[in-house]
Amino acid sequence: MEISADKVKELRQKTGAGVMDCKKALSDSAGNMEKACEIIAERGLAIAKKKSERTAEQGVIECYVHTGSHLGVMVEVNCETDFVARTPEFKELAHNIALQISAMSPQYIAASEAPTDVEAASACLLLQPYIKDPAKTIQDIITETIAKTGENIKVRRFVRFELGY
Repeated sequence: MEISADKVKELRQKTGAGVMDCKKALSDSAGNMEKACEIIAERGLAIAKKKSERTAEQGVIECYVHTGSHLGVMVEVNCETDFVARTPEFKELAHNIALQISAMSPQYIAASEAPTDVEAASACLLLQPYIKDPAKTIQDIITETIAKTGENIKVRRFVRFELGY
């Protein structure tokens, strides 16, 4: 089946995947856009899983101060190379994580850090529904960025300051 450049471009805009990955996903799905999106997502998860053990010591510290300067967040997001740390995708991810921390006030990064008597879904950053798309979790958007950048990404630490607390 011949895949048009317009379909490849549309899938690329939806998923952020590379041109050849989009073309292969459309070919594998017989041109079905929804199925191709699922294939891209599955491949992204597989890539993220393979890279999860790799060392991530580069990255950025993102700061966010809410209007009125009553609330501030600093978050350290790590990746494998400084090259990826400078990409727009990585910077956007770090900013969105800072916004998430500001809005949802998580106490822990992952469920493994939380005490057993704490409800992990609301207290752990990686398990929280993403504020810009509640159908996804923060871990999902990190996984998507791992698939785009090809590097392991970790949230190392964060701190949230709120005036008077």
